[in-house]
Amino acid sequence: MKSYDRHIVCLFKTPDECLEAIERLIIKAIKAYENRAEGMRHGIALDKEITIMLSQADGERPFCAIYFNLHSPYNREDGGRNIVDSNSGAETNASD
Repeated sequence: MKSYDRHIVCLFKTPDECLEAIERLIIKAIKAYENRAEGMRHGIALDKEITIMLSQADGERPFCAIYFNLHSPYNREDGGRNIVDSNSGAETNASD
């Protein structure tokens, strides 16, 4: 964590709260990774500011990605996927 002291800004958490959140999310991501369904490659844990993802690798140990985000595409408010506004499509011209 010390290597990040000068590089990470978390607007809603103190440094101690950020460290606690990362530790808690890593534990959750490990549990999600270890208990993932057949064919699944990832274990993901997140809160509003941090997303941690463990991904299956060719070796024995998984890859670990930590994202410090303002928005997560995995957020439940978005239904777990990117949402496209159905009204934003191109309009068709009516025939004359």
